Amino acid sequence: MRYSYEFKKEWVELYRQGQWPDTPEGIKEKSFYGIIRLWSRLEELHGQEILKHDNNINWTADDKLEMVNKVIAGNSIKSVAIENGINPGQLYTWVSKYKIYGYNGLVNKKKGRKSNNLMKKNIDPKPKELNESEREELIRLRTEIDYIEAENEVIKKEIALREKHYAAQLKAKKQRSSKNSKKKDIN
Repeated sequence: MRYSYEFKKEWVELYRQGQWPDTPEGIKEKSFYGIIRLWSRLEELHGQEILKHDNNINWTADDKLEMVNKVIAGNSIKSVAIENGINPGQLYTWVSKYKIYGYNGLVNKKKGRKSNNLMKKNIDPKPKELNESEREELIRLRTEIDYIEAENEVIKKEIALREKHYAAQLKAKKQRSSKNSKKKDIN
């Protein structure tokens, strides 16, 4: 659920005064009070502006790495997240990506569909003549592309064979376990 800035501000103020008004419908009381405590800590560290929705920061991979390293060093995800003014769930995602992909998992990737700029460019209908060195380079590059494409096909086939082999192993394992369960039922 998204709460307005005024709502957050009001509830944090009530929390600081020691009052606990009624919890909104559809939300567990314990988790909502935890959210209010989180808002309060964020506001103490970063000011009231942190409670607004439009305070998104584009973190660089190095900034993310610094926070992830703090978590790996033993600090809690929640404390590091509050210290930096981000959602603990976001930091948890970064830590997971770092553990799986390393530094590359923290690099911001472009989102959305790739643009097709080839169609937009004005292509000269009459290409200029190539000199001898350019022609040799073109031939070499085309040969290299053919080699890489063939290499990719081999890798794809190898992956498909592994997946097929793994699926066959799983199927055999299921059959063995179903036979064993039938034997146990008979006994």
